[in-house]
Amino acid sequence: MRYTTLGNTGLEVSAAVVGTWAIGGAGWGEVNEADSIRAIHAMLERGVNIIDTAPFYGCGAAEELVGRAVFKKRGDCLLVTKGGVLWDESGKPIKRCDRETIISGCEDSLRRLNTDYIDVFLIHWHDETTPMEEIARAVEDLRRAGKIRFAGASNFTEEMIGEYNKHGSFEVLQQPYSMVNREFEKLLKWAHGEGIGTMSYGSLGAGILTGGIRTLPNFAPGDMRSVFYDYFSEPKFSKIMALLKHLDNIAEKYSVPVAQVTVNWSAQSGFLDTLLMGVRNEAEADENCAAFEWELTGEDIAYINRSIESTLS
Repeated sequence: MRYTTLGNTGLEVSAAVVGTWAIGGAGWGEVNEADSIRAIHAMLERGVNIIDTAPFYGCGAAEELVGRAVFKKRGDCLLVTKGGVLWDESGKPIKRCDRETIISGCEDSLRRLNTDYIDVFLIHWHDETTPMEEIARAVEDLRRAGKIRFAGASNFTEEMIGEYNKHGSFEVLQQPYSMVNREFEKLLKWAHGEGIGTMSYGSLGAGILTGGIRTLPNFAPGDMRSVFYDYFSEPKFSKIMALLKHLDNIAEKYSVPVAQVTVNWSAQSGFLDTLLMGVRNEAEADENCAAFEWELTGEDIAYINRSIESTLS
């Protein structure tokens, strides 16, 4: 496993993060709790030392599962969770970032995670109405109370980060990033240059960049792979399939799965500290971690970049 420092936090983190949205169950199909816990343990045993979760993932289910998985291993891992997103009776997200919600949400997360502190607490999404001062001051109060160590956000803009920093300390940014979503590349590069820890989610493009899906799937209604992402609709799907043929060439060169090529391309970007990767069983855990046992050459990366330009533009 490779390690780096998460921005200016001083936290040494593995290049891979255990992502837990899928094991929360909601919108990701059937989930087996025992398999999920074994997958988390397998990632930790392979050197991963950071787990990302959120209250919204399965309406608290993912946090509870993580809490059970790390109950006797808390000192071996860093926990990242979030605040600012609740859910309605049907499980749909509700963005709410007022002080009371942030404070009570953190308390609920601590209970579900079976811990007395959170290493990195992120605002999941801004609700577009709560003043940034109110959000930052609530988070700073959590820090002073010893309930969180470091703070930041997922899905914030540079302007939002600047406003937050007027009232608190913004230390970690999490944004989507992969070959099929480079929308926030400039922002992530800026954040990295500013000493803000950078985490990417959607690193495998909701599974499409594993190479395991080669025909247009028919997901069940409400499946997050079709609700939250646009990779499984035309014309993007066919463009990504064309890209996968190029990735197949690199995978064949190293005798590895396409997913490992995908992971290395992001990990070797130079501006991402760590990458979230969803995992639901031990086989996926082993494959994810094995990606960090080798690296792409500069020639490989140039070839992949040309392939992205020619297929996705």
